[in-house]
Amino acid sequence: MTFRRVLLAACAALGLGAAAHEAQAQGQNLRIGLREDPDILDPTLARTFVGRIVFASLCDKLFDINDKLEIVPQLATGHRWEDPRTLIITLRDNVRFHDGEVMDAEAVRYSLDRHLTMQGSFRRGEIGSMEAVEVVDPRTVRIRLRQPSAAFLSQLTDRAGMIISPKAAEAAGRNFGNRPVCAGPYRFVERLAQDRIVLERFPEYWNAQAIHIPRITFLPIPDSTVRLANLQSGALEIVQTIDPDDVAAVRRNSRLRVSVSDELGYQSITFNIGNGARAQTPIGQDARVRAAFELSLDRNALNQVVYEGMYTPTAQPVPPANPFHVRGFQPEPRNVERARALLREAGVQTPVRVELTVPNNPDLRQVGEVVQAMAREAGFDVRLNAMEFASSLQAATRGEFEAYLIAWSGRVDPDGNTWTFIHSRGPQNDGRYANPEVDRLLDEARVEQDAEKRRALYGRIWEISIRQDRSRVYLWHRKNIVAHTARLQGFSVNPDGLIRPQALRLQ
Repeated sequence: MTFRRVLLAACAALGLGAAAHEAQAQGQNLRIGLREDPDILDPTLARTFVGRIVFASLCDKLFDINDKLEIVPQLATGHRWEDPRTLIITLRDNVRFHDGEVMDAEAVRYSLDRHLTMQGSFRRGEIGSMEAVEVVDPRTVRIRLRQPSAAFLSQLTDRAGMIISPKAAEAAGRNFGNRPVCAGPYRFVERLAQDRIVLERFPEYWNAQAIHIPRITFLPIPDSTVRLANLQSGALEIVQTIDPDDVAAVRRNSRLRVSVSDELGYQSITFNIGNGARAQTPIGQDARVRAAFELSLDRNALNQVVYEGMYTPTAQPVPPANPFHVRGFQPEPRNVERARALLREAGVQTPVRVELTVPNNPDLRQVGEVVQAMAREAGFDVRLNAMEFASSLQAATRGEFEAYLIAWSGRVDPDGNTWTFIHSRGPQNDGRYANPEVDRLLDEARVEQDAEKRRALYGRIWEISIRQDRSRVYLWHRKNIVAHTARLQGFSVNPDGLIRPQALRLQ
C-alpha cells in the first residue's frame, strides 16, 4: 500500500478534507478499490478475479452474461448451432482494437487458437473440446468441437471469449500482458505493480455512446478497513468489496450506496496431493488425514466469526441458486472425536503439521487463524503462510504449498466451477488430484444435455472427489458486496461480481 493511500485513509479517520479536495480535483476519474493486485493482464494467462474486473473495462468478449445469468452477445451479434458439434458465430461490424486494427473473424480465430495452444494457458481446460476455428467470411467464424459440449458457449462469456489484437500479440509475445491491446471500452495507459492500473476511454469503441467516464484507475488495497476509509473520504468512488460487518455502516451513510448479491463461486481449501515434493506429507498422501482435517472444521462457526453469518456454508462448488446444485450433498457436522480416530487409523504422529497458505488479506488471515484453532483440537499443527495473492497463485502452480485457502468467483455453467480444478488435465488443478473415474464423469457431464442426468453426474463426482478422495474442502459461497459513492450513477448488480463501465456516470 502506498504512502498516499495511507495518508488519505488517515485524513478520512481524522475528518480532514484533504481526500475530498483531491477527489474533486480528479474530476471524472473513476477510482476503483480492488481487494488485491491482479496478476498478468493477458486473458490467456490470467487467473485472478480482480483481473476480471479490470478486463471488464479493457477487453470485450464474444458473449457476456446479464443480471438474469442469460448469455447475451457482446463482440458477437449472435450464434447458431449447425449441428451439436458445429457453432456459427456472427460478429459486429466496425469494431477496432486499441491499436487501430480491425477486429474480424481472423482475429477471433487467432485469439481462440492462442487460448487453446499457448504454453501455460489457463483457458485450455475451458475450451479444450474445440477442434478447429474456421473463417467463413470477415464477420463469421465456424467453431468445430471434438464432441458436443453443454458448457462451451458459456466459456466464451469470460476470458476464453476475449479477443485480442493479433498484431500486438505477435509483437509482444509472452509480454503481451504488460501492455494489452483489446477491443474494450478503455485502453491501457500504465501499470505500477501494487499501486495502480490506469485506463482511458477508447474513442473508437463500438459502443462509445454507453461510456461516459474518461478515465478509470484501479487501486489495489488489501486492507478492507483502509479500502472503506478511502471510499468514505472521497478518495475512491467504488470498492470491489467490503467486509460483511461494514455493510450496516455503509447503509447508514447517506453519501454511500451498497449492493449485495449472491456469488457464483466458492471459498475452498485445496490440498497438494501430487504436485511435487510438497505433496509428500501425511495430509497430501492419505485421504483419512484430509477427512480428519475437514471434520475438525465448523463451517457455520467460521462464517459467524469472520463474516457475520452472511455467507452460505457448502460442501460443493455449485451454489444453491444454480439448477445443478446437488441439494442432498451437504457439509458434514464437525466431529473432533471422529477426526482423532481417523488420524489413529492413518497411523500418523500427532500433531500433524500442515502449512496452510492464505492470501494476505485481513479476513482470510482471520479465517486461517480460526481454522488453525479448530484443527488443533483434532490433532493438527497448522502453520499459516500469508502471501500476496498473485504470488500465492504462482506458488500453487509450482506446487509450493501443502494446503491453500483459495476462492473462485464462479461461472454460470457448473463445468466452469469444476473441470479445470478437479480433472487430472485441468490447468488450475494445482494439487494434481487425479482419479480416472472422476475424469470420465466430468467429461460425460460436459456433453450431457439432459439437466437431470447432468445433475446426477455431478452428484456422483462430489461423492468420489470430495467425500471419498477428499481432494479439497469447499467451505462457503460468498456474497458480492460492492460499495460506491452516491455520485456514481448507472451501476447495476450482476451475480458475477464484475464492475461493468457501460452506463456509469459521475455526478
